[in-house]
Amino acid sequence: MPPKQERTVLPGTVELLILRMLADGPLHGFALSRRLLERSGGAIDVQDAALYQALHRLARNGVIAGEWGVSDNKRRARFYRLTGKGARRLAAEERQFRDYVAGVFRVLGPATEGDSGS
Repeated sequence: MPPKQERTVLPGTVELLILRMLADGPLHGFALSRRLLERSGGAIDVQDAALYQALHRLARNGVIAGEWGVSDNKRRARFYRLTGKGARRLAAEERQFRDYVAGVFRVLGPATEGDSGS
């Protein structure tokens, strides 16, 4: 059996992923973690400590807001939602990240005519 592949998140992407998940509606931390794992096909598994640190940072910066509520399993949980400032940040960071990823794929792809061979 092959060794279990490490499922880490590239530095700087946790906050972007959180903002994207919250764009679909409010979530509590555990639901957010599960949704990331599901939507990524199991490729993105954010550790609880990293997730909650990022949530607190985002809340301090005013890009998300949290309020207490009751989860589906009837437990008290803090639900986070995207603010207007968060929606603007998400749009900017998503555009920047997509440009970056496109550049990485251009580099990983075959060389094209006009590429410098030196």
